[in-house]
Amino acid sequence: MSVEIVQHHLTVPRTARYFTCGPTAGAVRELWFLLHGYGQLADQFLLDCEALAAPDRLLIACEGQSRFYLDSRDGAPARRVGASWMTREDRLTEIDDYVGALDLIYTDAVAQITVPVTQINVLAFSQGTATACRWLARGSARVGRLVLWAGEIPPDLDLAQARARFAAMDLLLVAGTRDQFITSKILERETARLTAAKIEYKLLQFAGAHVIDGELLRKISDPC
Repeated sequence: MSVEIVQHHLTVPRTARYFTCGPTAGAVRELWFLLHGYGQLADQFLLDCEALAAPDRLLIACEGQSRFYLDSRDGAPARRVGASWMTREDRLTEIDDYVGALDLIYTDAVAQITVPVTQINVLAFSQGTATACRWLARGSARVGRLVLWAGEIPPDLDLAQARARFAAMDLLLVAGTRDQFITSKILERETARLTAAKIEYKLLQFAGAHVIDGELLRKISDPC
């Protein structure tokens, strides 16, 4: 006797979480949306990006909705919690979900600003870079600058089709020279894809590993 298993999907209400640092009124000049890497939480990633903090800058750290316990190194029960943007399981649905969630966070955060904002930026790290690329290619948010730090552009993203969206942003790729995940070979592949799609970009590297370098981040945010 064979058993037929049928997959079903049901859209349900879900609470998305994000953290902010900085003013929401008065002299707000810039917004920075921050997308963390695999196994991180949004408030922790906000601390990693503290070099961005400024009196006229609002930082908005978004969090992936797939939380899990991180493995303990000493064999004790896992207590720390991290988050992921998606896994390969039911991936297309998860992508739709996080694109929709990020659009809602963007709308909610922007609605709280009472003065005109001169610049909206996205900084994504590691796994968050693929998330940011899909969001900005498919979602309703519009930003002036996209910083992809220590991560890749998703291979399934059609850059030729998304070219108009990416051409409207200043695109910056950042990687450490000792990054064990984003090697020189991977960087060459990513820059070749962008060049083939005729998308302009700038590449910056620093002497470091798979981390946010505060000094470089400060220079990026305050180019003058």
